Amino acid sequence: MLKAVIVDDEFKAIQGLIWELSNFSKEIEVMASFTNPDEALKYLDLNTPDCLFLDVQMPTMGGFQFLEQLKHTDFAVVITTAYDEYAIKALKHEAIDYLLKPIDSDDLRDSITKIKKHSDRTVNSIKFERVLSNFNSKFDKKRITINTDGKLLFLDVDDIIYIESDGNYSTLFLQDQKKIVVTKKLKEVDAILPEHYFFRIHNSFIINLNKIKVFIKNEGYVIMDSDHKIPVARQRKSDFLEKL
Repeated sequence: MLKAVIVDDEFKAIQGLIWELSNFSKEIEVMASFTNPDEALKYLDLNTPDCLFLDVQMPTMGGFQFLEQLKHTDFAVVITTAYDEYAIKALKHEAIDYLLKPIDSDDLRDSITKIKKHSDRTVNSIKFERVLSNFNSKFDKKRITINTDGKLLFLDVDDIIYIESDGNYSTLFLQDQKKIVVTKKLKEVDAILPEHYFFRIHNSFIINLNKIKVFIKNEGYVIMDSDHKIPVARQRKSDFLEKL
């Protein structure tokens, strides 16, 4: 069963779309609906549906502005609008389809087919990532495979200085001063890192043990090769000293 979220400032439009989905498709379940775009953004920060039905004309925040504020879009986006002029713009924002209001049942069925294909591709991408991760873990202990922005990155662990948590996201700080933001929690990143090289020194930080420049014991922090100061959590200090 595919999970959907609807965002539309008109409650009647939401009710109409829910009715259409329940009557013409048993493959999609509406997990949440919102007339307030800000509330929808907060919800989507913590939850990932298979598809989003999004109205483009909302008084407090337009649909395209809404898409630009999303932290991640690992789901199919279907634009709903009463104006055909938005079709091209919708496709430029990587929406997989658009529906003209009032929504035609046949058009909705076509959109559902596209949503299913998008979902299948996403699942296959995840499976492929797992295969590559397993391969790296067995045959190349110094490389990791990580998914970001629809791309699979192959990173040498020596290039990673530290990783910082940001809720459902993690930022990797690299040797060349580049940053990579991934849609993984810190514990998920920690699970794919080789233990010999990395240590979770704090709830919000994982460090590369080979990139420590100074450990200030009294003040409880380390200075990395990049000159960033990373705090050492008290409850992790003894384990950290053993690692060193």
